[in-house]
Amino acid sequence: MLNLPSLFTDSLDDALTEVLHYKDKELLSSLLMQLNILRKEHILTDVVLVCDGNEIPCHRNVLVSSSPYFHAMFCSNFRERQQARVDIQGVPYNVLDTIVDYVYTGAISIKMESVVPLIQAAAMLHYERLFEACSSFLQAQLRPNNCLSMIRLSEILHCTSLQQKAREMAVTSFSDVVASEDFCDLSLKELVAYLEDDQLCAEEERVFEILLAWIHHDPFARQGAIHDLFQKVRLRHIHPSYLFQFIASDPLVQSSSLCTEIIESVRHLLFSVGSHCPGELQPLWTAPRRHACKEALVVVGGRKNNECTSRDALLFDEQTECWQWLAKLPVRLYRASYVCMHSILYVLGGLTMTAGGAGVPTATVYTLSIKMNQWRVAEPMLVPRFGHQSISYLQFIFVLGGITSDRQISNGLERYNTMFNLWESMAPMPEAVQHPAVAAYDQRIYVFGGEDAMQNPVRMIQVYHIGRNHWCKMENRMVKNVCAPASVIDGKIYIIGGYMRRMVAYDIKANRFIKCKNMKERRMHHSATAINNKLYVTGGRYINSHDDVQDSDSFECFDPETDAWTSKGTLPFKLFDHGSVPMVCLSHKPFPTLI
Repeated sequence: MLNLPSLFTDSLDDALTEVLHYKDKELLSSLLMQLNILRKEHILTDVVLVCDGNEIPCHRNVLVSSSPYFHAMFCSNFRERQQARVDIQGVPYNVLDTIVDYVYTGAISIKMESVVPLIQAAAMLHYERLFEACSSFLQAQLRPNNCLSMIRLSEILHCTSLQQKAREMAVTSFSDVVASEDFCDLSLKELVAYLEDDQLCAEEERVFEILLAWIHHDPFARQGAIHDLFQKVRLRHIHPSYLFQFIASDPLVQSSSLCTEIIESVRHLLFSVGSHCPGELQPLWTAPRRHACKEALVVVGGRKNNECTSRDALLFDEQTECWQWLAKLPVRLYRASYVCMHSILYVLGGLTMTAGGAGVPTATVYTLSIKMNQWRVAEPMLVPRFGHQSISYLQFIFVLGGITSDRQISNGLERYNTMFNLWESMAPMPEAVQHPAVAAYDQRIYVFGGEDAMQNPVRMIQVYHIGRNHWCKMENRMVKNVCAPASVIDGKIYIIGGYMRRMVAYDIKANRFIKCKNMKERRMHHSATAINNKLYVTGGRYINSHDDVQDSDSFECFDPETDAWTSKGTLPFKLFDHGSVPMVCLSHKPFPTLI
């Protein structure tokens, strides 16, 4: 017996409780490599796979260890258990040979020309990791022109991962998918499923054009489907002029009595303004905007860095938290009003400066389409004015108050019908006020406070019933706002500041005010708008601790659920007397190029 030195023996005795966990990292890879060498030299192979007349010698234990398919074949009471040669049906030889190489080496090259038979063989032979590798490769090849065929393939192969990714692409790029050859082969049920999808990334006008394209591919067989498909178009989010001038006059729509009834119901609802949505139209009219159509904040106009009136229009990208410049306003306009409808930004009136330096009120209306990123001139207002307020409701834009050419505060109200491109005078306000907070909700326009011709605060709420063209007013001591914006969230009108820090919410149904979390400074001449049930407040002027008035570049967000303010950073420059509006954009499309 070997005698160990006493010192080493003592040390060994002390180390008896220690364990060395040794793992040979090269053993597994070298073992497979050696087995593959044996296979290629036909050494110790005990089964031959026969495919298309070609032979592939293998080791049963390797095949059994790699796949449930071969495990069942060689470890159960099947005749293949006793056979030295096994025929493999339904797999091309080159594919099977590649898979056997993969089994022995763990490596495989997946190419476009071979991926389909490879994934089919992987599914049949139960090589799950190889199956998913093929699926990942196919997902990387997804394009709008092939995603529908990929969905077909995924259904045949029962490949959930590929099917999910291919459908995501089909939904997010549906306008481009329509151009593929596979689109017209969709069944009615499949097309309806896409049109019902809240994630479908297409404007509603485009949705209607898509269903027309599908029907026109085989009009004799498909024209009867117009009613089922038309019910999937979310009519409330279509521009009225497009609805009545294009959709209503389409021969396919006119051929369906049910479609024409829907059109007439919408026409009656819009024309009568004050009427409630009939029950049969309710599901179609109240359908929400698709999730792919997101609202983005646009800030436009105002006085920039206390130097000159700004021509800038900025769009805030919530995902990148960056500001992007849209096309500049054609002219500088001081104290214009701003509103957005159907992805079109309207800039109405304002004060323009002449060569001599005098300001002249204008009735000009400029529009900016987010698609084209270009300004155009629309039908002018009836009365030139500046310092006025604008609000939208259904297909109408209402303009009220402001200062006219005679330098008097106006109580006038005029209405623009975007459907007919027509302005008309409406009933005037009971009291002419300047700088009120204005909001619209449930067929009514609410005008809070402001100041009179003597610059005294008006503690009053003036309410205009849109359908009846009638005003009423009520005194309220809680109203004391001047140069404060208002915005509606969940049946409450939020009035933000106005020469004070206070913010209140007017509960319309309860006819009462609710105090909210105050702002940090006394704010005025700022702007606010509601996006995704949160208030975004930008710029303005504030009174500091020394009672000095300063311009602001602040960008803050108020969450009514938590009654809390959070900072969103800053504007690119200090700004006041500007407008901020929510503009609907398609989420998958990039915002316009920086100007």
